[in-house]
Amino acid sequence: MGKKKKAEKEKPLEKMTAKELREIALGIEGVTGVHAMNKAELIRVIKEARGIVDEKKKDTSVDVRALKAKIKELKKKREEARAARDWKMVDILRRRISRLKKKTRRAAA
Repeated sequence: MGKKKKAEKEKPLEKMTAKELREIALGIEGVTGVHAMNKAELIRVIKEARGIVDEKKKDTSVDVRALKAKIKELKKKREEARAARDWKMVDILRRRISRLKKKTRRAAA
């Protein structure tokens, strides 16, 4: 009958939703623009504030937004090559786009 409640452990930051991370980040002094941050940025800010050093598993220097902009640019070039009936260039651009898409997927995982 005298059950003690276990102290609720906070779940890992990576498992939290962006909304939960924003609530935590709002409580940290010196952090501004919380609502404009995405999940990865929120996790980074919270870890910095708490002094958590994260071991690097993979290369996180990949900027997904830049990759997506490059994909968009290559798609335009591919359409131009298709209109000019340059099939070799269409195939080359298709492969480049595919490679960049794979990079974005790896970076997001």
